[in-house]
Amino acid sequence: MTPAPSMVGLTRHPAGGPVAEVVLSRPEAMNAICTDMARQLTATMLTLAEDASVRAVVLSSGSTRAFSVGADLKERASMDEADLLDHRETSRAAYASVLHLPVPAVAAVSGYALGGGFELALSCDLIVASEEAVFALPEVGVGLIPGGGGTQLLTRRVGWSRAAGMVFTARRVGLEEAAQIGVVDEVAPAGGERDRALEIAWTISGNSPQGVRHAKAAMRKGADLDLGQALNIEDDYWRRTVGSADRAEGIAAFNQNRRPSWHPGDRPSV
Repeated sequence: MTPAPSMVGLTRHPAGGPVAEVVLSRPEAMNAICTDMARQLTATMLTLAEDASVRAVVLSSGSTRAFSVGADLKERASMDEADLLDHRETSRAAYASVLHLPVPAVAAVSGYALGGGFELALSCDLIVASEEAVFALPEVGVGLIPGGGGTQLLTRRVGWSRAAGMVFTARRVGLEEAAQIGVVDEVAPAGGERDRALEIAWTISGNSPQGVRHAKAAMRKGADLDLGQALNIEDDYWRRTVGSADRAEGIAAFNQNRRPSWHPGDRPSV
């Protein structure tokens, strides 16, 4: 069997360095997510999740026309209901692989981020968008609902009424409104979203690997709990971190007025 062409690229910044950039690369289809692309994305993200040297991930597009226009509806048109149900697990795994990265993920969005493409961005921790970005969850217009986390992640990001407005109307939202309602975290000039996302990732990578991973885990796990339970989650991760080599190095570097020299070692348990 001929292997599927590469639709997901991976670059380390600098070569072998702490920032990983995952690039969606199916320009002829505006990065529509087909089965092979979903599988490649999952494999790439799971590999990064197991790599202790990775401290931050940027998810970008090889084309400024689109971050991703979502599911490949041409491919799905040939599927019957049984095929769609089988494909569902492949699709869910792709989004989960981004959402559950143990290190911070930054989406660099230019052009269209529609449906599943928008949901990939929502699965990241931060979204940097260019002036040309357009966002939408159009699924109800074709008889579906967002299925890559959109109904939950957008609601958590912008609140019920704003998410409901986007989901129920299926309308497209330009950058100005997206920034106003909190869909995006930072705005970059046209063509500058990738550089800005990499800059943020590089800044993150300069901090304690243990601290950042544990902070993300505490934030994710505590987000949907009541305050008392969430504070217990925070305390658990504080206790895991306080005895770490990272804390010892961080305090020593502060007292010696120098940059810390982090040694990730084994991947922290989160």
